[in-house]
Amino acid sequence: MRGDDQQLQTGMFSYVALEERIPADHPLRGVRKLVDVVLAGMTKEFDGLYSEVGRPSIAPERLLRALLLQVFYSVRSERLLMEQLNYNLLFRWFVGLDIDEEVWNHAVFSKNRDRLLNQDLSQKFFAHVKEQAAGLMSDEHFTVDGTLIEAWAGQKSFRRKDEDEGPKGRGDFHGEPRRNDTHASRTDPEARLYKKSAGQEAKLSYLGHTLVENRNGLIAAAMTTQADGRAERDAALLMLHELTRRRRGRITTGADKAYDTRDFVSTVRELGVTPHVARRQNGAIDERTSRHPGYSVSLSKRWLVEKPFGWLKQIGPLRKVKLRGLAKVDWLFVFSCAAFNLIRIPKLREQSA
Repeated sequence: MRGDDQQLQTGMFSYVALEERIPADHPLRGVRKLVDVVLAGMTKEFDGLYSEVGRPSIAPERLLRALLLQVFYSVRSERLLMEQLNYNLLFRWFVGLDIDEEVWNHAVFSKNRDRLLNQDLSQKFFAHVKEQAAGLMSDEHFTVDGTLIEAWAGQKSFRRKDEDEGPKGRGDFHGEPRRNDTHASRTDPEARLYKKSAGQEAKLSYLGHTLVENRNGLIAAAMTTQADGRAERDAALLMLHELTRRRRGRITTGADKAYDTRDFVSTVRELGVTPHVARRQNGAIDERTSRHPGYSVSLSKRWLVEKPFGWLKQIGPLRKVKLRGLAKVDWLFVFSCAAFNLIRIPKLREQSA
C-alpha cells in the first residue's frame, strides 16, 4: 500500500528526548563524553573569567562545544554554525541545548575573542585534552614539523610600508621586488610573504608547528609563528624545551632536512634530545647518530606528522584562516589540534580495550 505524502505537520509536541534520537554507536558519543570531562576540569579557569554579579552569559562550555562542531563538520563560518545549531538535532545534543531552546547570536563568538577564545585558554584546553590521552602516547619518541597557513589577506594588500593609504597604484606590483622588510599587508600586518620551497608561489602566510608522538600520531605540542626561514627550528626548540624541562632521561625527535643545521642539532642535544633528523649534504648529522637502528625507525615514522596537517586543512579550518593577527591564528591552530586529538582518542581507546 502506498504511503501518504501529506505535507501538513500536525504534531505539536515531541515525546522523544534528544538523547534517544542519537544512535548509540554514533562517533560523537565518545567525543562528547571526553569533552565533558575536559571542560569539567577547566571549571576554575572559567570561573576566573567571569564576574560573580551581572547578567548570566552563554556558558563557555557551550561555546567551546559549538566551536568543536565547526571544526569537525567543516562549517565555514560562525553565522552558518548558528544556523545549523538552530535546526540540527545532533548539533543541539552535542552542545547541550534543549530541543526548544533558543540559540544565541553569532556575534557572541566575536565578543568572547579576548576573554575566552584566546591563546592562553586554547593551550589550557589542549593540555587537558592531552591528559585524557594518558597511556596512548609515547613519552620518548617524537616527530616535529611545520606547515604553511595561508593568511586572510590578498596579494594586492601587500604594499610598501612608506606608501600612502590612497588608492593610487594599488595592486600594480608587476616587476616590483617585494620583501617583508619593505612591504606589509594592509589587511593583516602580521602575515608574512613566504614560501616553503623553491618553485612555489609566495603567499601571505603564518607557520603552524606540531610535535607528534610516534606511537599513535597524537599531537603533543602545537604553536603558531610568523613565517620566516628560522621559524620552524625556533618553534621546535621551544616545544622541545617545554616538553623536557619537567622530565628526566633522553628523548628522540625526528625531522626533515630543513632541521639539519649545526645550531639546531647542538641546541637540541643540550636539551637532552637525540636529533633523528634526515641528513643532508654537509649537514650536522653524521654516522654517530645515523648508524643506530632507532634513527631509521624515527625516519620511518615521519609520515605521522603529516596526518594532522592533512586533517587540519582538509576537514579543519586551516587551509586558509578567516582570522587576522598572530594571536587569533594561534588560538585557532592550537584549538584545532586539540579537536584532532579528541577525534582520535576514543577510537584508540576502543582499539586498545
